Amino acid sequence: MGPSFLPRLVNGPFDDPALFVSFRYQNRAMLFDLGDIASLPARDILKITHIFISHTHMDHFVGFDRLLRIFLGRNKDIFLWGPQGFLANLEGKLGGYCWNLVENYENRFTLHSVELHPDRAIVQSYPCRNGFSADGPVREMPFDGIVLAEPALTVNAVHLDHGIPVLGFALREQFHINIMKVPLERLGLAPGPWLNHFKAMLYRGVDPGTPVDIPSPKNPGTNLTFALGELKSAIARITPGQSLAYIADAAGIEENFNKIKKLAGGVDHLFVEAAFSHVHEDIAKRKRHLTARQAGELARACRVKQYSLFHYSPRYTDCPDRLEAEAEKAFGQQPSMHA
Repeated sequence: MGPSFLPRLVNGPFDDPALFVSFRYQNRAMLFDLGDIASLPARDILKITHIFISHTHMDHFVGFDRLLRIFLGRNKDIFLWGPQGFLANLEGKLGGYCWNLVENYENRFTLHSVELHPDRAIVQSYPCRNGFSADGPVREMPFDGIVLAEPALTVNAVHLDHGIPVLGFALREQFHINIMKVPLERLGLAPGPWLNHFKAMLYRGVDPGTPVDIPSPKNPGTNLTFALGELKSAIARITPGQSLAYIADAAGIEENFNKIKKLAGGVDHLFVEAAFSHVHEDIAKRKRHLTARQAGELARACRVKQYSLFHYSPRYTDCPDRLEAEAEKAFGQQPSMHA
């Protein structure tokens, strides 16, 4: 069985940042940053349930209008997170349009938005049928670094410095459940929606003696019943969970390095910006971006299995391999930053 989620950068390394993460065997996806998503098919956009915004510079948030346009008139709840000032930025986007006819929509579409501060989260919802007016006063709750917690996965965030607060994110699967085909057939079972229910029970830590009813392939309308623990031993192989981290627009300073290493340590796949060559480190410092060498060093320090670079400066349009080679060299050496 393949991985649970399938990440891919929406655009090329010189274009707007957006990481699309689809979920295998589920009509679901997440998005990290919301730059230009014109190349993302509507069928993929409609799978999105959760969006994690590093910050609202235009190249990280301009795709919001396309996403909003596609979801209008549909039954959908979208959950968004962003750093300090995010709610005001989102309300500014929504306030740029007239919504006098949306009360005619029969469907329900709501944006559930969270503004993250280092010590707290400010929460607000914006129902489409109310013209995207806030549905009441903001709600505050503590923030301890966990953005999203589900039985199967968690998303963590950390505040980084880019001249303004920006967010770095890490997505981690609790563990991976591989369903073994031969034992499944030996028990006279066929794949189906029941497998998702079975997996959810394992992720929740349900008592192994709990019965699991499964539709019989040979006798429609009847069920086969197994104890959860028995079924787990027979058809499931548990392996370490999948993980990734997403780092965009962060100054190359030690405080950021330390936070990123803590957030992304040991992830399978690091998606990390590499805006400038280290030869132009002075420009990177002024613009508060990472160099390709720093990206490679971070990947090495985080002990990742693989990394992907993105968000290149246009000055390297004719020589992108220069950034790739610089990061690769740093990844293969002992990092110069503090480990």
